[in-house]
Amino acid sequence: MRDVAVIGVGITKWGELWEKSLRTIFVETALLALDDAGVDRLDSMYVGCMTSGLFVGQEHIASMLADYLGQNPIPAARVETACSSGGLALRLGYIEVASGMNDVVLVGGIEKMTDVSGYEATYALGTAADQEYEGYHGLTFPGLYALMARAHMDKYGTTREQLAQVAVKNHQNGSKNPVAQFPFKVTVEQVVNSVMIADPLRILDCSPITDGAAAAILCPVEMAKKMNKPIIKIIGTGHATDTIALSSRKDITWLEATYQAAKQAYAMADKKPEDIDLVEVHDCFTIAEICVTEALGFVEKGKGGKAVEEGVTAIGGKIPVNTSGGLKSKGHPVGATGAAQIVEIVEQLRGQAGDRQVKNARIGMAQNMGGSGGSTLVHIFERE
Repeated sequence: MRDVAVIGVGITKWGELWEKSLRTIFVETALLALDDAGVDRLDSMYVGCMTSGLFVGQEHIASMLADYLGQNPIPAARVETACSSGGLALRLGYIEVASGMNDVVLVGGIEKMTDVSGYEATYALGTAADQEYEGYHGLTFPGLYALMARAHMDKYGTTREQLAQVAVKNHQNGSKNPVAQFPFKVTVEQVVNSVMIADPLRILDCSPITDGAAAAILCPVEMAKKMNKPIIKIIGTGHATDTIALSSRKDITWLEATYQAAKQAYAMADKKPEDIDLVEVHDCFTIAEICVTEALGFVEKGKGGKAVEEGVTAIGGKIPVNTSGGLKSKGHPVGATGAAQIVEIVEQLRGQAGDRQVKNARIGMAQNMGGSGGSTLVHIFERE
């Protein structure tokens, strides 16, 4: 197996991009990654996208995106594992380069979610849950995560204010991110008094519906060295699944797939939680970040809320979490979220994150999750 480096990343402004099509958003973003890498030709491409058929009526996007990027006839694939599709694209691209099958591979993600009504968007996102046993009975993702939040509060004493502090922290970070959809600050009072969505979650506990894309270019480390590129190596990767239905789990406050994927990534990288300098996690709802930090081993089980309250996960804290603003502030175009996490980690390890830079960052992690935790991808990166 060859060592693999990320040599280029690209991301454009996220939000309600009414004037741009799915293909336009992707191509603009991919070109930024190609320019950053200093290459003009790919050997292959993997693109994460959850449900372009429901959002914009377009399937078979691998062929379309390779065409409009000017890269035909390369092999290209659209991959899907709900909201962790972008993370899966990275893992598959990593495997391809590490195996020696190809040298220069684009991995990315795209979603255009605002061309449909709120009802249609809710339906499309709900297809990542168990349709027969959850969707049929009216459960949406805010409802599922609200159940997780209420259980966590009852079991561990997590407070409504601690949930809000996740949103406050991430909006603080996102206010420094030029591509974030909602780059404004919020207060605990604003979060707890915002519109109720599913008790105890308020609208400011929830990530938004977003149009956006992100991309990265991978190649062997030896090739990157010859190109005089900063060496950001992928040193660990993990992928695991859990039951798709929340009701089938032994403990709905615990993300077993995240724990198992992290266990794989830590073992491959020969690292421990205390070795990680920063992490991007899947904060689709504020309770998700709390549960993820516990499953990744950064805080004790049940102490995720207290860690946020005490500043452990802030920039300058013991383990900075979601320096980009996370899904909460940066946005959540579901297929692109995992790819955007790569962009943030690479920029941090290069020392290019501006006002949100983590001092002396050398090792970073990205955790990307599908559904209510039914799928998880975890990757660890290191700057040489």
